[in-house]
Amino acid sequence: MRIVSGIQPTGNLHLGNYLGAIRNWVRMQDEHEPGTRLYFLADLHALSMPHDPARLSASTLEMVAALVACGLDPDRSVLFNQAQVPAHAELQWLLNGTARMGWLSRMTQFKDKSGKNREGASVALFTYPVLQAADVLLYQATHVPVGEDQKQHLELARDIAQKFNMDFVPGYGDEGSAVKGVFTLPDPIIPPEAARIMSLRDGTAKMSKSDPSDMSRINLVDDVDEIMKKVKKAKTDPEPLPSDAAGLEGRPEAANLVGIYAAMAGQSVDQVLAAFGGEGFGRFKPALGELLVEVLSPINARFVELKQDREMLDAVLAKGALKARELAQPTLDAAYSALGLVRG
Repeated sequence: MRIVSGIQPTGNLHLGNYLGAIRNWVRMQDEHEPGTRLYFLADLHALSMPHDPARLSASTLEMVAALVACGLDPDRSVLFNQAQVPAHAELQWLLNGTARMGWLSRMTQFKDKSGKNREGASVALFTYPVLQAADVLLYQATHVPVGEDQKQHLELARDIAQKFNMDFVPGYGDEGSAVKGVFTLPDPIIPPEAARIMSLRDGTAKMSKSDPSDMSRINLVDDVDEIMKKVKKAKTDPEPLPSDAAGLEGRPEAANLVGIYAAMAGQSVDQVLAAFGGEGFGRFKPALGELLVEVLSPINARFVELKQDREMLDAVLAKGALKARELAQPTLDAAYSALGLVRG
């Protein structure tokens, strides 16, 4: 089993990143052999949208500090940034010949990010899913942790891998054939709880770094006062909390806050409601804020310490990139060979 996942180094990590991805990455360190989990900072993906080069560099290093502060161990997981592993960009170009315009045109994320100005969107934004495919296929990933909103891109990666194998690996897919393809078709891992944390200002919108309102999210670097203030001002409705999960239907903001509490406390929604059912948000919000502070304050303190150590952060990325290049090379060589490209 080999697990690959990435995160863009743009802006602060927030609670949605932590509960939806990072906490599960940390847990996986105890469940699988060292070196079988690769986590990368998707700095090449950041080029698909307008960006400040100096800010991208700083954000990349801050992201390393944040991930390590959350518990990601560079000795047990491979942590690196794409820019130090050229094979990502190389394989994307090779896969561009297999990917189809129609496939990419159906990607909802391109439609969402380009908005009404599709003619003005970058080519990188359109081909973003092909680079995502290269990111996981390069390492023969068997499983990829994804949120519900990323399942479509993983399905595209599988389609690209399957078509490449069928087109360029003689005997692949033939009845009774044991011929293996160049690429492994990865399966999704969707976290069962808190897979999609919503905005504190709108329970129907995903918590996001790109939301212009900082009050919409809990950042992992927020201090105690900021956390308590954001929870206190989080949008709710006037009704008391129900006694079971069914009573949250049609109440997106209430469902979001209860879901956050459940995920942070390691409880089910019904367990949370057994304790708070019938109560108003005047009692529930302070309890949620205190729980968030209890879990996030140690992460914040560790992050502040780590981000000052530039030498250590560079060393973490260099170590991870060295291992990633080693793991990537056999697949990249096989792809070049399958396509008939002469490399000496």
